[in-house]
Amino acid sequence: MKPLTSARRSPAQPTSGRGRLDRGTIIAAGLKLASNPGSSSISVRELGALLDADPTAIYRHFRNKEHLMRELLDELIGRSVAAVTADPQDWRERLTQLASATLDLFSRYPAIGVEAIVLTTHGPGELDAVEFMLDAFSRAGLAGDDLVRHYALLASHVLSSAAGIARERNQRGTQADQMSPWFEGPLHADPRQYPLIASVSTQITELEDEDLFLLGVAAVIQSAERTVSLTQSA
Repeated sequence: MKPLTSARRSPAQPTSGRGRLDRGTIIAAGLKLASNPGSSSISVRELGALLDADPTAIYRHFRNKEHLMRELLDELIGRSVAAVTADPQDWRERLTQLASATLDLFSRYPAIGVEAIVLTTHGPGELDAVEFMLDAFSRAGLAGDDLVRHYALLASHVLSSAAGIARERNQRGTQADQMSPWFEGPLHADPRQYPLIASVSTQITELEDEDLFLLGVAAVIQSAERTVSLTQSA
């Protein structure tokens, strides 16, 4: 198989001035807004102000706000695929790099990343990512239903978990590239009523979001390896 590459191009940089809007310029402006510290959403009004354009002009290029958010999310997903550098034969590392890049981008643009919980883009970025994961699991030796299940399991974990972590980091004001505790604050539990919680409370509060995120990725990869081994031995 040939290595997968993304054909997506980076959007143009935002420019000011009325009458010069295009889809790439609007996408770039949306990314800029989403990267502002503490940004939890993108408003068309703010977008118009950044572009020095009437907000309604944006709807000449996007049907509605949801369409715009789909395109912005698709841009991030496409960038995640493009960030992978591992050799195509090293399918484990490629999947891990894709997951890490997704978490990084969602954390840097949380107002867009959180949309992955509710939106499916159907765009080129998403299609690149689906093909990428299917290719990786195919190289692992999976086929048919096993291939589809493992792709779906990994995609669900990466998108939902990365979106949740991005939102949590943004609310806490944590830097995009800094891990946050998985459980906020000390875990107080009466050992007489909750003996197991009390016995591991320190370990629970020491857990960090990115470590657990990557542990989930590793679990899916290990499941793929076990499935291939069982299939070959049957």
